[in-house]
Amino acid sequence: MAQNATIYKIELSISDMDRHYYETHKLTVAKHPSETAERLMVRVVAFALNAHEHLEMTKGLSTDDEPDIWQKTLSGEIDVWVTLGLPSEKVMRQSSSKASKVIVYPYGGRVAELWWDKVRNGTTRFDNLQVINFTEADTAALAKLANRAMKLQVNIQDGEVMVSVDDSVVYVTPDTWKGAA
Repeated sequence: MAQNATIYKIELSISDMDRHYYETHKLTVAKHPSETAERLMVRVVAFALNAHEHLEMTKGLSTDDEPDIWQKTLSGEIDVWVTLGLPSEKVMRQSSSKASKVIVYPYGGRVAELWWDKVRNGTTRFDNLQVINFTEADTAALAKLANRAMKLQVNIQDGEVMVSVDDSVVYVTPDTWKGAA
């Protein structure tokens, strides 16, 4: 029998001083049976970093042709495509042709570094692609915050991210490996 997704109810309050974005989003996030708490929390932080009124979580792991998060224009074109993990060069090429802006958030420490060494040269032609890494220590700390009913406060200033739940605070420092042209 197939396992069902676990539903997380998240109240995400974002104060992004870098983009002057201040909003609270009520998210219902389905955690795929094969998804870890670490990946779930990376997804939530990636959402916060790109927050917009039209940004939304997709089916993610259960579909191959959709990103983890996207933002569409009012006419239905994909404006922002956000992928987590270590996608192939082919996936990055395809997503770069489908969206105005593509952001990949790799994580996993040394594995992510090896992946980037392998695909870096093949990504230079994608002007709309950004690659922003999260360290293994940061994502492990985020995973400890995961709870099925969360009130997260995310503060972003000068590229630094502070994620807090109740009395627990995690500081995340995204590392830009490739910026958009």
